[in-house]
Amino acid sequence: MLLTSIPYFREVIVMSFRCEHCGNQNNEIQSASTIRERGTVYTVKVLNQGDLDRQLVKAETATVMIPEFDLTIPPHRGQLTTIEGILRDTMQDLGGDQPLRRIQDPPTYEKIESLLQRLKEVVPDDDDEAAPTMKERKAEDPIKPFTVILDDPAGSSFLEFKDSMADPKWTLREYARTSEQNISLGLIKPENAEQERLTQKEGPPNPDDEDELPAEEVFVFPGICSSCGHQVDTRMKKVNIPYFKDIIIMSTNCDICGYRDNEVKSGGAISDKGRRITLKVEDAEDLSRDILKSETCGLQIPEIDLVLHAGTLGGRFTTVEGILTQVYDELNEKVFRGDSVGAADSSDNREFEIFLGRLKEVMTAAQPFTLILDDPLANSYLQNLYAPDPDPNMEVITYDRTFEQNEDLGLNDMKVEGYEPPPRTD
Repeated sequence: MLLTSIPYFREVIVMSFRCEHCGNQNNEIQSASTIRERGTVYTVKVLNQGDLDRQLVKAETATVMIPEFDLTIPPHRGQLTTIEGILRDTMQDLGGDQPLRRIQDPPTYEKIESLLQRLKEVVPDDDDEAAPTMKERKAEDPIKPFTVILDDPAGSSFLEFKDSMADPKWTLREYARTSEQNISLGLIKPENAEQERLTQKEGPPNPDDEDELPAEEVFVFPGICSSCGHQVDTRMKKVNIPYFKDIIIMSTNCDICGYRDNEVKSGGAISDKGRRITLKVEDAEDLSRDILKSETCGLQIPEIDLVLHAGTLGGRFTTVEGILTQVYDELNEKVFRGDSVGAADSSDNREFEIFLGRLKEVMTAAQPFTLILDDPLANSYLQNLYAPDPDPNMEVITYDRTFEQNEDLGLNDMKVEGYEPPPRTD
């Protein structure tokens, strides 16, 4: 047993066992620290041979998924390995019983054999004379792109980034555990799970703000999930943002397929003027500011040439860090969507990788930047940390909408007075 520390992660216990009599051996790891308050999901886009060498810490509570191969590795013993190592382990585990499956269960044999062939395109067998050897491979050599997703509700797993957390191929997302996950981790008793589930179910979509936003009645509307077609409930709640106005938050969560959607609408009248909010972000504290971006609001960060037009992402009520993370996730999916090596290695994608790296620096406030919200309906909001006093890092300007803006918003033809039909004279 060895207690060791993994850089940028935490301390782990590495255990190795080998029997000299029968040859049985086993290697695994266990976390040497407490369970995190939130689960973690690491995502890495694998594009070349060098990406296969990324270190991977898989705790006994973690699941590894590779969507391109329809491969899911369920929670099992802990492992300290690499992406290539876990692929080779999977090939070895699945391939060991293939001769028996070929006789007893031919359909399953064919499915697994197809998966093994696709895995061998990425990680060739050492016995394959036509495949390049380890010494002949170069880190920059392209391979067929795929995605590795490491999901651990205990937050005890890790997937290595290159150079820094600004690595455009690497992302980390944290999430709140469900009651079932808390039970499996031994954090709550089964008899307490139902009460916790009901509390989460009837709570507001943003529970962290429940102390600040007054509780209102939650309305539930049954509907159909747009992803899997099962019955799903949409919850709607009106809340008040201090020093701003009422808003309506709508949330849809599907328990069958995991589809989630959250949207925010204005709950007040149409403003007579537009509003432009400019914030100078200087440190990580500014990233925690609440932000309400309506569907009519545009967003800009001049330092990295980021421009989001009105309608992009829809309405969102989150934090500055949260909105930037959503922008990154949307762009990241578009950059690495190519199915061939040529698509992944194009010059356009290289430019996007550079842009995503700059966006990641902004997401961590590694450098100061300017955030601009321009909403012609003045339905957007950015938290003032000094309220009700003016915020020295924030500038709020109201302006008159142009005729073109009113036309795009459908306000020029809107008639709110004198719309009754004229009285009949006969």
